[in-house]
Amino acid sequence: MAATEFEVFTVVTKAVSAKRQTPLKADPATDELISHAAHFLGMTKEDFVAEAARAYLEQRGEEVRRGMVESVRLLDGSLASSVSMLTGLSPERIEELGCIGEWEE
Repeated sequence: MAATEFEVFTVVTKAVSAKRQTPLKADPATDELISHAAHFLGMTKEDFVAEAARAYLEQRGEEVRRGMVESVRLLDGSLASSVSMLTGLSPERIEELGCIGEWEE
């Protein structure tokens, strides 16, 4: 049975997160919410955020999948498509601006 895109995303995310731990930046009000929720649930802030992120992605997994598919669809291997994806400029606008060329070998 083939894995869904969400399952692949989850496996990749777990593999990357298992390698290193990075600080999560949150505004003071959000940090306070996380701290209180974690305390009253008897868990660490890290565990609370991880569980909350997984639950959120389960709820919005289809939306994430559509975004991933759209991103892959937009990338055709050209330098212009990469610039478009990174800048948010349309391929037409990039063409108007010129001077992009192609990937150098």
